[in-house]
Amino acid sequence: MNSSRNGLGILHSVSRTILGKLRSMRRLPAAGRGACISLLLLLVPGTPGFSQQRVYFVDGYHGGIYGHYPVEWKTRFITDQLAAHPEWRICLEIEPETWDTVQVRTPADYARLKEIAADKRVEFTNPTYAQPYCYNISGESIIRQFAYGMHKIHSHFPQVEFTTYSVEEPCFTSSLPQILKLFGFKYASLKCPNTCWGGYTAPYGGELVNWTGPDGSSILTSPRHACEQLQENSVWQTTAWGNETEYLDACIKYGIAHPVGMCFQDAGWKYGPWIGFGDHIRNNSIYVTWREYFEQITDGSTTDDYRMPQEDVRVSLVWGSQVLQRIAQQVRESENKLVTAEKTGVIANLANGYAYDQPTLDEAWRTLMLAQHHDSWIVPYNGLHKQGTWADHIRRWTAATNALCDKIADEARSSFSEDGARGRGIYLRVYNTLGTARRETVSALLPAGFGSGEVSVTDAKGKKVEASVAVRDGKTELLFAADVPAFGYATYFAEPAQKPGKRNNGGTGERNDGQYVLENDMYRIVIDPAKGGVITSLTARKDGNKEFADSRSKYAIGELRGFFYDQGEFHSSAQAPATVTVVRDDALEKSVRICGRIESHPFTQTITLRQGDRKIDFDLKIDWQHNVGIGAFRQKDAFNNNHRAFYDDRFNLNVLFPADLASPALYKDAPFDVCKSTLENTHFTTWDNIKHNIILHWVDLAEQGDGYGLALLSDHTTSYSYGGGSPLGMIVQFSGNGLWGRDYPIDGPTHIRFALVPHRKAWDAAGIHDESLRWNEPLTCVTYPQAAPENASLIDVAESGYEISAAYLDGDGIVVRLFNAAGDAALQKIKFGFPVSQAEEIDLNGNVTARHDVRRKGGRSEIEIGMPRFGLKTLRLTK
Repeated sequence: MNSSRNGLGILHSVSRTILGKLRSMRRLPAAGRGACISLLLLLVPGTPGFSQQRVYFVDGYHGGIYGHYPVEWKTRFITDQLAAHPEWRICLEIEPETWDTVQVRTPADYARLKEIAADKRVEFTNPTYAQPYCYNISGESIIRQFAYGMHKIHSHFPQVEFTTYSVEEPCFTSSLPQILKLFGFKYASLKCPNTCWGGYTAPYGGELVNWTGPDGSSILTSPRHACEQLQENSVWQTTAWGNETEYLDACIKYGIAHPVGMCFQDAGWKYGPWIGFGDHIRNNSIYVTWREYFEQITDGSTTDDYRMPQEDVRVSLVWGSQVLQRIAQQVRESENKLVTAEKTGVIANLANGYAYDQPTLDEAWRTLMLAQHHDSWIVPYNGLHKQGTWADHIRRWTAATNALCDKIADEARSSFSEDGARGRGIYLRVYNTLGTARRETVSALLPAGFGSGEVSVTDAKGKKVEASVAVRDGKTELLFAADVPAFGYATYFAEPAQKPGKRNNGGTGERNDGQYVLENDMYRIVIDPAKGGVITSLTARKDGNKEFADSRSKYAIGELRGFFYDQGEFHSSAQAPATVTVVRDDALEKSVRICGRIESHPFTQTITLRQGDRKIDFDLKIDWQHNVGIGAFRQKDAFNNNHRAFYDDRFNLNVLFPADLASPALYKDAPFDVCKSTLENTHFTTWDNIKHNIILHWVDLAEQGDGYGLALLSDHTTSYSYGGGSPLGMIVQFSGNGLWGRDYPIDGPTHIRFALVPHRKAWDAAGIHDESLRWNEPLTCVTYPQAAPENASLIDVAESGYEISAAYLDGDGIVVRLFNAAGDAALQKIKFGFPVSQAEEIDLNGNVTARHDVRRKGGRSEIEIGMPRFGLKTLRLTK
C-alpha cells in the first residue's frame, strides 16, 4: 500500500486539486452534483489506496418541526430517495415531536416511513427531545431529554432500536458515555463535520476509541480523528464533511483501516444522497449507517481508551450578550423549579399520600426541553413558526414550565394543611429537597398586622431560635435560623413577641476613613466607595482570618471592567465614586447596596452575608442608558470571518475577582462531572482556536494541598476569563456583531446574581458542589394556620458524598437517582425515614439491573450502595 501511494504521488496531487472543486457543488441538486462528480472522476483513473482500501460515508438528516423540517414534502422526499437509491443509507437526527405533525398532515408519507423505519438502512441516532448541546444544561436535564425523546419516538416507531449517538452540531459533554450506556446505547460518534459554528470536539486518535467518561464508563466511538482537520477557509466544517480526497488521504496515512466521513444534512435541504449515487459516488464511497460501520465494517473493538476531559468540548457561543444571558437564566430557573417540584411532591407523598398529576409534570418538562434546544442558544434572534423569535418562545416556554412547577409544589405543600382556627401565631414549615441536613437562614412573609414587628420563633420542641423582622416594600419579612433534616421538613411556630429581642449590629457601616465594613460571623469585607464600591479586603474568619483580596493586583474584587470599542478604551466601575447604603444589619443578615456607574451607565450591586452561610451573595443590576459597543472591536463581517470580536473575553465586560492565592488550579463543574483545567489561559480570538471557558454552575480557584480557594457560583451558564496575567472574571456583557453576522445589542437592563465561597482545600473536600446545590435548591418556607409540630427526614445521604439528582413518583413507587459528586467508591449507607419493602437498581430505561438488601427497623429503612466518583445509580423504591 505504501509503494502504491508513492508511485501515484503526481496523480494524487491532481486528484486532490480536481476533487477539491467539489466543495463548491454542495448547493447543487443531487442529480446535478452526481453528474459533475461522475465527469470529474472520469478524469482521475484512481486514488491512492482506494483500489485496495474501501472508504465509507454516513449520510442523514438533522432538524425537525422546530429546527427546519418542511412537513408537506420532506417525509415523502426521504422515502422516495431511499426507494430510488438502494445503495443509500441514512441516519436520522429529527426532533421526536416532528412525527406528531407528520402523522396528522401527511398520513400516507408517515405510514410509508413507518414501514421503512424498521429497515436496517435507517438509524435514529439522536433521540433527545430537543437536540440540546448538553454541555450547557444540567445532567438531570440531559437524562430527561433522552427519556422523553425515546418514549416519543417509540410511540411512532416501536421497532426502532437506539444503538448509536451521533449529532450534526457539537451536542457533547464529558459524562455522555455513562448516560448513553445506561440508556442501552452501544456506540457513539464525536464528529460534527458540517455544522461547527458553535464549536467542535478536540481531534484525537484513529479509527475507533473507547470514549471514557469521568466515572469510568466507556462506549465504542468514532472520534474526530487526530488527522481530521478543521476545513481551510471555513468557520463551520471539518475535512470529514464530504469524503474528499485530502481527508481520505490523511486517514490512510494515519493508519485508519476504514476511513469514514459524515454529513447530516439540514432537513430543509433537498439533496438526497450527499456525495452522489449509483456509479457516481465520490471516491467510490460506500454509504453506511453508524451501526453498520461499527458492527459490519470495523472489527468493533479498540485498545485506545480516550478519557475525554470537558475541555476537549471546544465550544463558544455569544456569551455575555443580553439575549443569551436571559435565555440561560430562564433555563436555569426552570431546571431548578422542576427538580424541586418533583422532590417536593415525593416528600408530600411519603408524608401524606399526595400524588401530583403526571401529565402536568410531563408538560413542564416538555416546555423546558424545548427551551434547551441548541437553536435556542445559537440562533436566538431567528424567527420560529412566525410567532416571534426563538428568544420569544423560550420566554414563553420557561414561563409555562415555571407556572406548572409552582402549581405542583404549591399543591404538595398545601397537602400538609390542617383544619383549625387561626390563633395568635402561625406555623412555619421549612422544606429541604437535598439529601443532607441544612442549617440556614430562611425567610417568610408575615400576614398583615402580625404583631408590632417583634416576633418569637420556636422549633418543634419549643426551643426558641434566632429571628428578626424587617419591612421591605410595605411587606413584613421574617428571618429565622432553621435546622432542617435531610430531604424532609422542619416545623416552627411564630407569634408576636412580648418584648424586643436582642439586636446585634456587628459594626457594619462607614468607617472614619470613608470606607464601609460589612461583617458577620463568617466574613469581614471592606468596601471603598471612592473606587466605585470595589472590595479592598475580604477576610474569612472561619479560615484563620485569611485575606482573599489581592492587594498587589491592579484590579479589585467586584470591579466591572470592559472595552468600549467605539471610544477605543477600557472603562471600569472603579473610575467613578459610588455611594454605599446599609440595607440590613442584624445578627442573621447583613447587606449593603452599592450605587455607582461605569462610563455613563448606573449600576447597583447588593452584597449580602447571612449567619453561618459560607456564600457571599451578589445581586448586580446595570441600568444601560443606551446601546453601547462592548468587546474587542467593532466587527462588520463576523459571518464567515475566522477572527471574531466576541471570542476574547478579556475585552468583554467582566466582573473581576483577583484573589490572593498562590499558583491555584482552576476547577469547573460540568454535567455530572468536575474538570480540572489544563489551560494556561482562556484567551482566544479565532474559530479554529476555541478554548473551553464555560461556567455551568461554578468555577473554583484552589491552591494545592490544604491551601485556600475561592469559588464563584453563577445563576446562569456563561463564560469566564482567566490566566495570562488576567484575574478570574465572569462575563457580564458583550454587545456587537456575533454569530452569522447578527447584531447582539443591549436592549434593556442587565440583572445577574452570583456568589463567592472562600474556603480551604480542594473543591470536593471544601464542599463546593454542595454549596452550589444549596444555592440552586434553597430551603422553602411555607406558613400554615395549623400544623403538627414535627420534623421528618425521608432520605438521608449524609457522609456519602452523594447528591439526590432526582426523586419522582413512579406509579406506586418512588424513583431516586443518586450522583456521586464528591465521595469515594466504597459502600455508602442510604437511610430512609419510611419503610421500604424493595429497593431495585434500574438503568435509565427502567430495567432492573440489581436488587439491594433492605435493613428495616421500626418505620425506617437502610441500604448500602457503592459507585465510582461521578457515577450514577437509579433506585426504584417500593414503600
